[in-house]
Amino acid sequence: MLLLAAVLAVVLLGLSYLLAQQPYLDARWRQEPPAAVQLLSSPLPALREFQGARLQRIAGAAGQSIDVDAGLLHRSARWSVDDRQRQRQLEQRLQLAKMLQQGPVSLHFGDRGSTELHPKPRGLLGLGFFYWVLNAAAMALVLTAAAVLRTEPKGRNLPYVLIALSQAANLVLIAVETLPGLGLPVWLGSMRAGWHGVLDLCSAAALVHLATLQPLRLPRGRWIATTAWTGCALLSLAVLQGALPGAWWWTQAAMLACGAVTIALMTWSYSLEPNPFALLMRRLAAAAAVTLLLLSVAVLAADADPAVAQGDAALSSVAWYLFLATLILVLPVFSRVKPVMRELMLLAGTSTVVTSLNLLFSGLFGLSGTVALALSVFVALGAYAGTRRWLLQPVRGRHALGLDRMFGQLYRVLREVEARPRDSAELLTGLLRELFEPMQVHTLERPASRSRVLGEGSALLVPLPRIDAAHAPTSDGSIVLRFAEQGQRMFSRDDAQLCDRVVEQLRRAVAYDKAVERGRNEERARIAQDLHDDIGARLLTLMYQAQTPEMEDYLRNTLKDLKTLTRGLAASEHHLSHAAAEWKADIGQRLAAAQIELRWNLIYDRDVVLGVVQWSALTRVLRELVSNVVQHSCATQLELSIALDAGRLRLTLADDGIGRAPQRWSLGLGLGGVRKRVKLLGGDVQWRENGSAGIVCTVVVAELAGRDAARP
Repeated sequence: MLLLAAVLAVVLLGLSYLLAQQPYLDARWRQEPPAAVQLLSSPLPALREFQGARLQRIAGAAGQSIDVDAGLLHRSARWSVDDRQRQRQLEQRLQLAKMLQQGPVSLHFGDRGSTELHPKPRGLLGLGFFYWVLNAAAMALVLTAAAVLRTEPKGRNLPYVLIALSQAANLVLIAVETLPGLGLPVWLGSMRAGWHGVLDLCSAAALVHLATLQPLRLPRGRWIATTAWTGCALLSLAVLQGALPGAWWWTQAAMLACGAVTIALMTWSYSLEPNPFALLMRRLAAAAAVTLLLLSVAVLAADADPAVAQGDAALSSVAWYLFLATLILVLPVFSRVKPVMRELMLLAGTSTVVTSLNLLFSGLFGLSGTVALALSVFVALGAYAGTRRWLLQPVRGRHALGLDRMFGQLYRVLREVEARPRDSAELLTGLLRELFEPMQVHTLERPASRSRVLGEGSALLVPLPRIDAAHAPTSDGSIVLRFAEQGQRMFSRDDAQLCDRVVEQLRRAVAYDKAVERGRNEERARIAQDLHDDIGARLLTLMYQAQTPEMEDYLRNTLKDLKTLTRGLAASEHHLSHAAAEWKADIGQRLAAAQIELRWNLIYDRDVVLGVVQWSALTRVLRELVSNVVQHSCATQLELSIALDAGRLRLTLADDGIGRAPQRWSLGLGLGGVRKRVKLLGGDVQWRENGSAGIVCTVVVAELAGRDAARP
């Protein structure tokens, strides 16, 4: 890209140097209706006395001369409607260029007399500001085309490159044709008429070809593109040979037809796949076609009215070419370009509308220059305000997501991530669906470091945070969203930045949860160690000093309970199968001491991992319920069932004791604690009579928030 920029700069400077050596008449001229040329001003002393006079004839040193009319002014021959007028204009320019090359020329101003001038080279300062602006725009088009090929070197991008190069060549020709003063290079005057039209036809055919390839390869697209290229090529050949009467009409009709075909192809493409880029291309093609149609009507009106200065028509065409150049520049990166570039494109289109309407109001309605210009600006600004939102809708969407709503959704997801950090990927996917309303969502195994826009704004790649076995956030996957707002909006750079911020907040939430969990584990380990070292040692001392065997057995059982408690506190997680084995051993020992038979039943569809809170609550609930059976039921057997199915946990304890009418029980510390712990797990506990003898206690936890145990 740097090498290409350097080559273009050298070519531009070389062209500028050649033009700077060309002789010219340094003066400002204007058309005076119907077709006279009037001298406005000149820095040359020989012309100062003729300011305001009409130039009638220019004579050369070799005796040749030309009768001067408005066609000699720097109006592009491309926008001359009449074939004879176009040919006369080119002949006048060529003859004047040759006379300026040969030596002094005489300018005849009718009754005001004549003067002889010695043409001097323009110099770089004589090229004018507008020359450099147009050449800079041409260089930008070439560099943009090269960047597109470098980024995505595919055949489907070649039509875009042809459009950019054709319009770059058009801008360079316009820059040379609009040099200030009288006198253009001989080589420019020797060129065949119609090169501007050929470049425009090439752009029109390439636009149709591009519509068959981007964003979707259309069925029979190759035949459609071949037809467009064949028609435009034959028409271009006829224009260059001068064998086609009404060449301007044919060129305008072909360009407008290609624009209409492009709009139809984009409509077809969008019906096959609701890609918002097709929606954008259709609207941009419509904007370019409408402004071209308006400009064509304005040029016809100006040509029909001799009182309208033809230089105004030339200015309108230049404004349209600049609008087309900005459209070509931003098309590949429309969703990622800064808003100022899109606004510049809209302003260029608005200026085309202003100049075209000015010609229409002056030519058709005969309004004065000031009134026509004021009315044109008013109508153009109204059109800008009315079409701006419609034109940019594929980028901005149908409705903007309010900050309050966005913050509320993000806050809710962050809270859920803190509660369920292992579900962060699923929660992020749900949040992105709410924010962008995509038609398609795909998960990829390929990791991504940041969010980025894909496919001319049709898709968005977002890193997918996940949780590894160590409870740490990773980015070993990504998610692809396609066709935002159900295919009505393109993804933009702002969307990618928003997603990066959301992912970062989710990572922070997971990291915060990890830090909190680590702190909890450390605190539990410290408490377990203190209980083991302090309370355990004291209980062991008391057991050795027990006065009776009953007291020794009681202290021994207490030490076992303390050992179970400290082991549970020290572990951060417990497999359900391991916890159930400990529960069975503890409960079986206590029931055997009370001479109660235990019937144990454990069923689970998957071995989940319980957190400390879950393990502790279930352990204490079972211990309290078993203690009630031992102390109050006078039962001979206890049937205990634990069932886990699809995350639903069900504990059932049924005894054959003397307990009856549980609805009349007063909930003391024991049963009240059971109900409180079950509620903490999100479950419910119920007691009922067990047939003719005993009580059945049922604990149901609808959703046990435990993750699957890791397979060895």
